[in-house]
Parts: sequence; structure tokens; C-alpha cells
Amino acid sequence: MELGPPGGAGPAEPGPRLRGLRGDDRAASAAWLSEASAGRRAPSVAAVLPAGGSGERMGVPTPKQFCPVLERPLISYTLQALERVCWIKDIVVAVTGENMEVMKGIVQRYQHKRISLVEAGVTRHRSIFNGLKALAEDQPNSKLCRPEVVIIHDAVRPFVEEDVLLKVAIAAKEHGAAGAIRPLVSTVISPSADGCLDHSLERTSHRASEMPQAFLFDVIYEAYQQCSDYDLEFGTECLQLALKYCHTKAKLVEGSPDLWKVTYKRDLYAAESIIKERISQQICILMDAKEDEEHVGRCLEEMLKKELNHVKVTSGALCHAGRDLQQIILEQCYNFVCVNVMTSDFEETRKLLNALEESNLSILYPVVVISVHFLDYKLVPFGQKMEHLMQIKEFAKEVKKRNILLCGLLIYYPQISFELISATNPPLFAEEDWP
Repeated sequence: MELGPPGGAGPAEPGPRLRGLRGDDRAASAAWLSEASAGRRAPSVAAVLPAGGSGERMGVPTPKQFCPVLERPLISYTLQALERVCWIKDIVVAVTGENMEVMKGIVQRYQHKRISLVEAGVTRHRSIFNGLKALAEDQPNSKLCRPEVVIIHDAVRPFVEEDVLLKVAIAAKEHGAAGAIRPLVSTVISPSADGCLDHSLERTSHRASEMPQAFLFDVIYEAYQQCSDYDLEFGTECLQLALKYCHTKAKLVEGSPDLWKVTYKRDLYAAESIIKERISQQICILMDAKEDEEHVGRCLEEMLKKELNHVKVTSGALCHAGRDLQQIILEQCYNFVCVNVMTSDFEETRKLLNALEESNLSILYPVVVISVHFLDYKLVPFGQKMEHLMQIKEFAKEVKKRNILLCGLLIYYPQISFELISATNPPLFAEEDWP
């Protein structure tokens, strides 16, 4: 069952990441993708994502892969991490029959691409096997192609980066199998039958097996076809199946700290914190004036750049918003300050909000827009201006339905003190020295 549009309207670039490819990894990625141009066929790569677990350790009725993080299912973030890797051609998700419609809804709502759904088995290995069968070109009416390399990943590891995916894929092509590993955090011990310590393992000599793992498709598919019912029922390690049944020794690849698995309820809060940090790394300031014009709005811009030195602050002209916004979106900015100096209404803010809605940027993450208005108290009575600007409250309610959080900020000058008026909360007054 194939889902997800091959193209068309959708989020421009699906979401922020902690880092891009480093120099060596970027070169390896370029070489991986350019093999065809050198007269060699570029290896085809697909991914299998088992998502049939019940999440018993989470302690909540909803399977953990469907638990919301910032009002979006956890598995959507993992799909996003895989689909933004252009050289992964197909992503097969194994989901239980009772959650099949839920998964279809997630794919459609968040406009995920290159996704195919298969029914999960009763165990992890059986779910993976079903995903591999869908890629094997031996299923009726399947449009999926048999890949050369297949990546197996967990639905609840949403922070996997392209560099790790690339490393395991390249290693699998060379060695037949590869998997990410991490140093052990705790010492592993073996208890005796009477509950006493039998022996412990030397922590520095062992590693924790993580995901993702990658295989030559023919290797892992043969391993699953040969493995016993006991392995399918109780096994958890795919690398062990490749070793046991195909005599393929996996290459172990050092993974990053981002590979941790959401297992317990507290992990959901940790995941939310990481995502919030990612989408708070950049602020774009847009103004309704030419860049060479001097006005009080420039003071606000300079103050923000000075105070928010840990955040990337970019700026542009609202008159060029339509032209520049696509580039801003590609830079994965989800926070905007719209400075209105030349106009007394919300016309420029509306233009920005319309452009954001057309881009579908807010489908994946909440977008924050602060509409700033300056008022010279000598020219316009405060009460008259406030009555007009309070209309933003209704406007904020409307755009919130589209995951855009709109706030209003009124700066009353040139007197030393100025008032801050929130559009979504009761009026808040603060006094500061205006430069």
C-alpha cells in the first residue's frame, strides 16, 4: 500500500536538524550520488521502519510511536528524518491493522512522501520481515523496487541524522551489513540462578547496538527467509541474523548521541525539549521600509541581535517578503518579527501570514509571528490606536488553527517608558529605557 505524494505542494524543506553533513561525509554523499555520472549505477537504497509496537513500557494507552510531541505524532518526526535524505528511494512502514488508518492519516496530514504501508507482524522481526517482503518484488501489485541496500530503523528514534545513515549504508554496501553502536553507559552484569552476581562484562570492551542498521538486501532477506520461528518470535538483533544465517560479519559504525530511543514517558518530554531548541535557533526580522531608511525599528533590530547572541538573527524588507520568504523557509526559520513602522494597520503582517500559509511551513512545526507596531504618542491618541490594534486578537485566534502563533507588540514612543501590549493575553505594561 503506497501513500504520500511524489511531488506537489508540501513543506519546502522538512524541518530543522542539529547539524548538516561534515566535510568527509558530504564528500562521501556526493560520491554516493554521482556514481551513475561516472558510468556506474548508483546503488538503490530503501528503508524499513517497524512501527507495530504497543509501547507497554511507556505506560500510556497510545502506542508510543503515535504519542504527540508538540501536537504531532512521534513517528512523523522519524519519517521526516528519513524522507529528507534524497538518496533513500522508498520508505516502508510496518503498522498493525488496527492502526493502519491512523498511519494513513499521519502520512496525508503531514504530507510525507515516498511512504508505503504494510501490515506489521506480532513481533519486531516479523514486522521487519513483512517490510522486506514488500521490497522483494514478489508481492502482487507492488510498485516497489528491490533495492541494493536496505536501512532498518526504529519508528521511535526521531533524531537520526543523514551522516549516520550514509555511513551505515556505505559500510553495508562494502561489508554486507553494518550497524550503529554507542558506548555503554552502565556496566552489564550476569546474575546467577540464586540472584547473586555471577560475573560482569568489561564496559570498555563492549558496545550498545543502536539503530540505524543497513544491509545488502539479498543478505538480510535471505537471513529472514532461513531463520527459525524462535528467532522471529524472540529475537531483536538484525545483525545477529545476518551473521548466523548468512555468515556476514557486520561493520560497526560509531553513532551519535542523537540515536537514543524514546522508551518511557519522560523521553517524550526530552524529545519535545530538543525539538523546541531546534526550531528556536533562528529569528527573521521583516520591516515595511527600505534597508537604508533610518527609523526607530532599526533600534529594535540592533537590540535583538545584541541580546540574542546565541540565536541567528536575519533581517529583510517586507516589501520583498514574497521574493525572499522562500529562501528564509529553506533556511528553516520558524520565528518571525514583523515590524510595522510605515503603516498603522496589519496589512504587512497579513501579507507575511498569507505567504507562510501558502508555503505550508506550519504543517510540521508551529510558526511564531510577532507583529510589532510603533506609535508616536504626539501624533495619535493612545486609546484610538489601541482600539484599532486590538483587532489582532481575533486574527490571532484564526491563524492559530493553522499552527501559527501570532502575538502583537505595541511600542509607544518617544517617551522614555513604553507599553507592551500582548495580543493573546491581558495587557502587560513594562517600563524600559528606549535607546
